[in-house]
Amino acid sequence: MSKLQPDLVLATGDLAHRGRRVELERAREILESLDARHLVVPGNHDIPYTFPARFTRTFAEWESIFGPVEQIYASDGLVVVGLNSVRPWRQQGGAVEDAAVHQAVARVREAQDSALRIVALHHHLAAPPWRAARKRPLRRRSQVLAALADAGAELVVGGHVHQASVTEVREFQAAAGRRTGSLVLATAPGFGRPRPHRSGEAQGLNVYESDPQTLTILTYAWGGRSFAEVGRRSFRRG
Repeated sequence: MSKLQPDLVLATGDLAHRGRRVELERAREILESLDARHLVVPGNHDIPYTFPARFTRTFAEWESIFGPVEQIYASDGLVVVGLNSVRPWRQQGGAVEDAAVHQAVARVREAQDSALRIVALHHHLAAPPWRAARKRPLRRRSQVLAALADAGAELVVGGHVHQASVTEVREFQAAAGRRTGSLVLATAPGFGRPRPHRSGEAQGLNVYESDPQTLTILTYAWGGRSFAEVGRRSFRRG
């Protein structure tokens, strides 16, 4: 991490396996050891697995350790809005309340034009095709994406599928007098592996770099001894 010197470490959920306090506390220790600011959003593995705590204390442990389930980071060059997509009655699928989307839209619109505008949540908006069948994307994702694109968001980062995926979306209808939105959708690979013997799950991370003209996403994967760059994709901003 000292080599990267990031402005922000972004963790898009599944920091725990069964939402146990000891698991979440260990995740916090790891994040704090990186000596960098961090923003985290919960994943479906970060809430209690057992009944009735899953419904009566859904985010109690999370909030006591990490704070609010929806956070924001803002600086002159970067704005990141966290959304909570976890719902206790949806084991795999996720959803975001309309009020939360409206708040995210407002936060994105408040950002300076030069700032990279990111929205982060756990449930993916686009996924590698080999994991998409079982891991359902965010409910009403088209509406959510259209709202974020119209607000000026440039990057939406998700997780959930434990594989890396990066794509650009240019498919939104423009309302009369308004521009057509475009978004880069990134799915972050899993930094840890709660199921180490499960095949098809990557261990790695994405690095997001930007200048006034370009957003570049670098994907690193663990090769057994070190992390190696396995992907580099660049997109024109604006």
